[in-house]
Amino acid sequence: MRAVIQRCRKGAVTVAGEQVGAIGRGLVVLLGVAQGDVAEDLSYLVEKIIGLRIFEDEAGKMNLSLEDVQGELLVVSQFTLLADTRKGRRPSFIDAAPPELAEQFYLQFVELARARGIAVATGRFRAEMVVTLENEGPVTIVIDSRQR
Repeated sequence: MRAVIQRCRKGAVTVAGEQVGAIGRGLVVLLGVAQGDVAEDLSYLVEKIIGLRIFEDEAGKMNLSLEDVQGELLVVSQFTLLADTRKGRRPSFIDAAPPELAEQFYLQFVELARARGIAVATGRFRAEMVVTLENEGPVTIVIDSRQR
């Protein structure tokens, strides 16, 4: 699994002109599920993201986690994070999990985060979405569960 995490002041997802998910202060997570991902990858990623100390404390140092600041998550499925661009100009998505498996992992990611008491908003799986956010910092981090 691969995730791009952006610290934000607010974020939202719109599908066909309708806002389907929105958060205030927290993290926007673009989530890609790869071929061969397993439950341990899922658990690792949820715990890593929730525990990342990327929010500033009173001294201005990135020392606080999403839980510490009572932040929210906006989770958006994005298979294009698995693009292989090594050959040619057209990306290959052969490493992305099939949609049925990807959706299952995406929904489990959301449920695991909610089970930890995190407020979670989502996009809509396999929909054409418009994602907006105010990236705070800016802080953007990429985590790949295969590189732990």
